[in-house]
Amino acid sequence: MIRSSFNDGWQTRPKVNPFAELSGTKVPFRPVTLPHDAMIERERSAPGGEVTMEGGAGAYFPGGTYEYRKTFFVPEEQRGKRILFEFEGIYRDAVVFVNGDYAGQRPYGYSHFHIDADRFLRFGEDGENEIRVEARTHRDSRWYSGAGIYRDTWMLVGEVVRIAPDGVRVTTPDIDGERAVVEIATRVENDSIAIRTVDVVTEIHDSGGSVVASDLSKVTVLPGQPATVRQRLYVRAPLPWSPASPTLYTATVALKDLDSETVTFGIRSLSLDPEHGLRINGETVKLRGACVHHDNGVLGAATFARAEERRVHLLKDAGFNALRMSHHPMSKAMLDACDRLGMLVVDESFDVWTSGKSEFDYSLHFPEWWERDIEAMVAKDVNHPSVIMYSIGNEIPETGTPAGAVRGRELAEKVRSLDPTRYVTNAVNGMLAVLSELGKLRQSQAKAAEAGEDEGEGEDKGINTLMADAGDMMNAISASGLVTEKTTESFAVLDVAGMNYAEARYALDRDLFPNRIILGTETFPTRIDGNWRLVEQHGHVIGDFTWTGWDYLGEVGIGRPQYLTPGAGRPSHTAPYPYLVAGCGDLDITGHRRPASYYREIVFGLRTQPYIAVRRPEHHGRSWAGTPWAWSDTVATWTWPGFEGEPVTIEVYGDADEVELLANGDSLGRRPVGEDQRFRTEFDTSYEPGELLAIAYRDGSETGRHTLRTATGPVGLRAEADRPVVAADGGDLAYVSLTLTDPDGTLHTGADRPVRLEVSGAGVLLGFGSADPVSEERFDATERRTYEGRALAVLRPTGPGKIRLLASAPECDPVEVLVTVE
Repeated sequence: MIRSSFNDGWQTRPKVNPFAELSGTKVPFRPVTLPHDAMIERERSAPGGEVTMEGGAGAYFPGGTYEYRKTFFVPEEQRGKRILFEFEGIYRDAVVFVNGDYAGQRPYGYSHFHIDADRFLRFGEDGENEIRVEARTHRDSRWYSGAGIYRDTWMLVGEVVRIAPDGVRVTTPDIDGERAVVEIATRVENDSIAIRTVDVVTEIHDSGGSVVASDLSKVTVLPGQPATVRQRLYVRAPLPWSPASPTLYTATVALKDLDSETVTFGIRSLSLDPEHGLRINGETVKLRGACVHHDNGVLGAATFARAEERRVHLLKDAGFNALRMSHHPMSKAMLDACDRLGMLVVDESFDVWTSGKSEFDYSLHFPEWWERDIEAMVAKDVNHPSVIMYSIGNEIPETGTPAGAVRGRELAEKVRSLDPTRYVTNAVNGMLAVLSELGKLRQSQAKAAEAGEDEGEGEDKGINTLMADAGDMMNAISASGLVTEKTTESFAVLDVAGMNYAEARYALDRDLFPNRIILGTETFPTRIDGNWRLVEQHGHVIGDFTWTGWDYLGEVGIGRPQYLTPGAGRPSHTAPYPYLVAGCGDLDITGHRRPASYYREIVFGLRTQPYIAVRRPEHHGRSWAGTPWAWSDTVATWTWPGFEGEPVTIEVYGDADEVELLANGDSLGRRPVGEDQRFRTEFDTSYEPGELLAIAYRDGSETGRHTLRTATGPVGLRAEADRPVVAADGGDLAYVSLTLTDPDGTLHTGADRPVRLEVSGAGVLLGFGSADPVSEERFDATERRTYEGRALAVLRPTGPGKIRLLASAPECDPVEVLVTVE
């Protein structure tokens, strides 16, 4: 089918009750270009206001119902053809109307779906049509979800005999050095009233566009009965796809004189066993994984191809080789980027089954819709070589019950029936799987304590004490005999046992379940050194996925720095308004790497240079009370105006025997560092402006150094685009970094100020913000305050030409950036 972008020419507004409109309430539509996040434009406020809020889970944005509409024409020559609309994602509970008639719906906010529209359309002179979409969100997510038509839309036009949407599937079941067998299955549909026999011509092209294999076949298709054409082609001297060498091929399938479809694929093999773990093309690969949510920071949930590609690129540069999309199917744009850049993917289906986690979440629709949503996920993923595994859920409470194990088996077998070439996992949290049993245990302990009786010996003693530390608590419970018993069947239905915060089971299960293969599907960032040691030690443990690789909106403050206050007890996991982000990402919401990211890179063995991170001196001497998701309260800067002469603690990370720290040329000593010291050490000194230099040594020889310098002199504003030329279409964007520096280019982290933007020419300002975790500023404003010397602007092209961005800030000369749009 001919696929055309359907993103332009839309209008949107908050949905109005039609009876309210009759009584005079008018809410005008305004123009928008998709993708569009309706929630990010709303005003945030503290709970308890007049507007019903999503709370800290949704970053204190309001829920709501949103309406989109678009007018379009269909020419007379398209009468009699099949016309579909494809929506890659609408959050949430979408209902679609064409010319006022109900045309379809999709409750799940992360599935792509098609609307069969031709029966509702008008053609020719009377061919003006209107499509209208409603979306609603309200207390239905544990993180910032966004709202509206936040992914791409497409119009598909085809003949009555055609290749079905998502109808070409490519597998590579047999590969050696001489040739690869490429099996292509094509689903052909016939909506005519006649039996049709058509030629099917298939060509495989390499990355340079040369034809490397071809085949001609015939297929006879009965009316109303789709037929599957299977062709077996052979690629000589294949170039395999891998994270290190992501070589791609394309397959073009043509129904002669009727239709054609081109898909991208890679040639690669997967194998799995407890000794060698995961092997790709015969080589063992340990997954250096990052969990990520779907929002794009200053853009909210709006999914642009360039935004997704940039995220994948920056995460790979930070040392990750795998992403787990949490906790829903990944966008097509991000999958494409993972294919091109060599990033492995664990694609996840659901955060809930039948046991809800929010008042109005997908659990209300799961029983009726889960099969269709699994089908949509697999259809989206099946040709992507980056996808190695499907996850059928995340922290599903039902996994600790027999009925939950039955449901898990249904889901796993459904996935296997659609795609037997990849593995199935489920991200099980052992504590949540036995939560009801723990409640009974705590009640019995409380009764025993009231009666003055001993609570008993053994693994379950001290549950109340464990509650003081979430990490130790989850680990201890997950390694208990109770969890072993309750989750045995739920793990048995999987190819890979996904475990959240349960590294205590890794060595244990090697003996208890010698055929079990484990993936750390979610782990604390503060424990990566120990977790990675376990991954390297055990063949049956194939990787670790940190929570999270990229910071995200919502679930506010779970990774924020916290300190004990005398008499106040331990702080809460959820931060109060106006906190905005989770605060637990290796990279912040603008894509800037935080100290934890460099520490992880060292632990992975990918960085030989040490790294310096300085604790904020204003909190020196206070007792730390952060959660296990919270990294130390450090910044990679030696610019602390107002703290001259004050005590400060400096963290140095390194994989070496020892590291020496020098302040303004004076040695502060040498300290052991490396694996036995958890790859880190600390120095205490007084802050004096100048230079910090860390030098790492192994066997007496220098292995690397890292320097921090104080920003001095007048503060200047700098602006730099990520690329000088961008495309006018295809979801491309220009990212402009705005920084405050001294004349030598050293970042000034202590001179934050508002920056104002003016954008003109062939583009518009799409989003503008910083990584400030506590801000009431809007992302659609033209003025934002920097955070630690940084801000980020995102520009969307509107056509060929040049985009001009002019930035100004108090006491700084204005700066200009020009981006060419082609």
